[in-house]
Amino acid sequence: MLDPSRTWTLEQNDRRRLFAAGPRATLFAESEAFTVGRHRHPAWKVVLPATGHAILTQDGHPPLTAPGLLVPPQLTHACTTTSAYAALFIDPWSLTGAGRGPVRLELPAVRRLLAALGPLGQPDLTAAHTELLALTGRPVPILDARVAHALRELTRPAPLTELATEVGLSPPRLRTLVREQIGIPLARLRQWSRLREAIATFPGTTLATAAATADFTDQPHLTRTTHTMLGRTPGSLRHM
Repeated sequence: MLDPSRTWTLEQNDRRRLFAAGPRATLFAESEAFTVGRHRHPAWKVVLPATGHAILTQDGHPPLTAPGLLVPPQLTHACTTTSAYAALFIDPWSLTGAGRGPVRLELPAVRRLLAALGPLGQPDLTAAHTELLALTGRPVPILDARVAHALRELTRPAPLTELATEVGLSPPRLRTLVREQIGIPLARLRQWSRLREAIATFPGTTLATAAATADFTDQPHLTRTTHTMLGRTPGSLRHM
């Protein structure tokens, strides 16, 4: 079930923008085509155009155009959709296999995922995640209990030394264990989690308040992180 405090919708004329966060996935959807600049996020991304195509570009490769895309974590890329779309961000520990490049999703798979997601006004992120597992054959990985604990506490503004003490490890050993099992530095995972917390407060607060709520240093820090990880500005998320 979604936490109502972690969902919002913006509507203006025929345009609509929606954000929703659940235990394994985060959704961002728009009722029109959009392009995001070069970025890199530590999550799986599933791009699901409603009627058009997704176009992914990365340095040194020809553009990839497909009915839908599964983008692995840590891939530097830019992305365009030619129609309204839904983008699912799946926690990297909720899907096995890091992968090295984007995976093309054909139209039947896109339709199955959109059907599992259901009405965007009340999206079922758990059903969409389950359908993604079935389509890709990538089960949820089994994690070391100490890593699982660290991942549950990503949004907690606690020093790494405190978190490591709780699981009986030194900070360097905890960082190593997370990277071995997830393939992504713990610091980057914590930053990604804080970014989602900040976006969950949009659009009903100022950027400065959103930054403080999610434990960013200041508003420019939030802006830089949003651009680096999502390829867009916070303003493009908050305003129509």
